Amino acid sequence: MPPTILGSRRLAWPAEAQCAAFAAALAARPGIADAAIELRGPLGAGKTTFARHLLRALGVAGRIKSPSYALMEPYRLAAGGAAAHLDFYRFADPHEWIDAGLREVYAAPGLKIAEWPDKAGDLLPPPDLRLTLEVGDDGGRSVTVEALTPLGLALLG
Repeated sequence: MPPTILGSRRLAWPAEAQCAAFAAALAARPGIADAAIELRGPLGAGKTTFARHLLRALGVAGRIKSPSYALMEPYRLAAGGAAAHLDFYRFADPHEWIDAGLREVYAAPGLKIAEWPDKAGDLLPPPDLRLTLEVGDDGGRSVTVEALTPLGLALLG
């Protein structure tokens, strides 16, 4: 049974600046350091770009790499705490999530940002926020942000 959507918002990101501004606003909200965020959308929709902006807004210094090949890139947040940027694109079977030991990552405190969560099937716990990015004909992005937990609703504002 899919989780209940507690709230949603539709955003327009005509350029990357709006993506960065949303990430910065989200980074300033209490509770973000322990949130689980799912990023959905086709290749090239801006999932990794959003993750980079969010991590940068949370004070991550240095290179922020795409986890496409490594599966997970860990980071330390400036205010303390950990973040895990995950990418399940290469999963051929949802059970690879279990085999990779990611249950422990999700059980630990810290921010989780997951790209291609659908590749993990129903094994992921419900996210606090789900962002679905769509690319418009003009190259801009249309983004649906859904809150699926009370924390997600607080982050949605």
